[in-house]
Amino acid sequence: MTNPQRPPERTDLFGLLRDPAPRSATEITAAGADWLASAALFPRSVHALWQACPSTPVTLPCGSAFDVVSVPAVFGRRMLDQLWNNGPGSGPVAAHRGRVLLFAAPGTAHRLPALLSWEEWGREVPPLLCHGRGDNVTVPAPLPAPDRGGKRPAPADAPAGASSARWLVAPDVRWPWLPGTGVLLWACVRTARAERRGDAAREATAAPCSG
Repeated sequence: MTNPQRPPERTDLFGLLRDPAPRSATEITAAGADWLASAALFPRSVHALWQACPSTPVTLPCGSAFDVVSVPAVFGRRMLDQLWNNGPGSGPVAAHRGRVLLFAAPGTAHRLPALLSWEEWGREVPPLLCHGRGDNVTVPAPLPAPDRGGKRPAPADAPAGASSARWLVAPDVRWPWLPGTGVLLWACVRTARAERRGDAAREATAAPCSG
């Protein structure tokens, strides 16, 4: 008589996320997963999905727990540099499809484009995609997909494919601080001004000497 196949072992996702071991900024916690799930109409469904498939990204609605400002990757990384080096820091941040997703306070998606249109440096800011009430965004999975050997890489070591969603700054508390319109407007303008100064410096360096 042959032995029946054993069912695959399921990952105790929230047990792993509650592990008190030191984490990197790219690793989500159980409290952070709770916060993300709270954006859904049925948070328990999100918990159940992640418990069954911890490597599955989900689509969540904006406008209640958070808004999301999507920025081209290079400009977004430079905005993060400004926020962390010269400003108050950032809330959770993800990367998806060649863009940086900045999680912001609800209402930011509605107000930020209007304020940028009045700002002198607004035209220097690349097109932003602002997702608020009525919009949905893809949220990275709590755990990276396992490799061919069945091992899960650390989030910071997970492959950064062009279409993969991954955390740059993962939510780690139940109520994370989220930047509002004023903070992101400041970061946009400061980044645009820094890029203009950098372009001017490069042009000056490349200009041929006269005489």
